[in-house]
Amino acid sequence: MLMKILKYGAIGLVLLLVIGRLVLPHLLTGLGLHPHYDVPAMDLSGKRALIVTTSQDTLGESGKATGVFASEMTAPYYAFVDSGMDVDIASIRGGQIPIEPQSLKWPIASTADKRYLKDPLFQSKVTRSYQIDQVDTTDYDIVFLAGGWGAAYDFGQSAELGEKVAIAYSNDAVVGGVCHGPLGFLQAYDENGQLIVEGRRISAVTDKQITELGITHTPMHPERDLRAAGVVFEAESKFRDLFANTVVVDGRIVTGQNQNSATETAVKMMQVLLEDESGETIS
Repeated sequence: MLMKILKYGAIGLVLLLVIGRLVLPHLLTGLGLHPHYDVPAMDLSGKRALIVTTSQDTLGESGKATGVFASEMTAPYYAFVDSGMDVDIASIRGGQIPIEPQSLKWPIASTADKRYLKDPLFQSKVTRSYQIDQVDTTDYDIVFLAGGWGAAYDFGQSAELGEKVAIAYSNDAVVGGVCHGPLGFLQAYDENGQLIVEGRRISAVTDKQITELGITHTPMHPERDLRAAGVVFEAESKFRDLFANTVVVDGRIVTGQNQNSATETAVKMMQVLLEDESGETIS
């Protein structure tokens, strides 16, 4: 009898683990993590997008591995590619891009992340990313700033990144990003020496989410530092901001709150680009 109980108990435990492994990602999606967002049919053949990521691979002196949060790079990449765009990948220092390890693992990995793991071409771009100060951003119609904890260490601190974003914007590109990515605007000045985002509506990761995740020791916090720079900060708040989601369009500047906003932000950037070319007024 005892052996039967142990046998069926073990079977039940295995089934429970299997069901849990299958169900948990869907549960997280239902709560708001990586929500499904339909990419409408758009033809942007001949257009070019640049995705820029961090080169920082640790959380400061802790030595804990970090980098770009995977879906904040993979989701916009596939939204752009599937719409016919040519997409390049750059980072602050160039070369191999560090990726937040947990973001590519169960149960966090998104559909776009899983596609990336089977995509040799995309992986080669990530391995051999362009160094941002060597990129001519006038060649691009869209510049997307991917986030992740690493960006708190090198985006807002990079005068080269800020200059490249400002040049793209002055050349009529659509610029934006998600999560920690908008820190890249903090040194993006126009010809009059004014930040291109000053007085503009911007979203990014919130102070609340940073506190909830317990990673408050990074040198820059997007909500705090963007507000200090004079932006009109907008975000949604939920019981946990990890599941919140907001995308803000202000002319040719499009920003999203966090990883949940990545696909929608990319789509709206493409839509702004198409509207701009159709002759509608985009400031």
